[in-house]
Amino acid sequence: MEDKHIQQVCNSVYRQFPEVRGARPSVSSLPGDKFQLIFHGKGETPDGKQINRTVRVTASENGKILKLTTSR
Repeated sequence: MEDKHIQQVCNSVYRQFPEVRGARPSVSSLPGDKFQLIFHGKGETPDGKQINRTVRVTASENGKILKLTTSR
């Protein structure tokens, strides 16, 4: 996956999940010309407690997001 496509996916994720903004994803290859990008960040609850946020993205070779999941 080219850097410009990774950056395209990152920008989409950062818009939807600002708590992972600036986090560089770990990129791994999947079968069928797909890639998995995993972002880690920390968010804050309304009462001030910190929670971890993981965003997992499956994207095509050209940067199109196929699947996006998140966990807290």
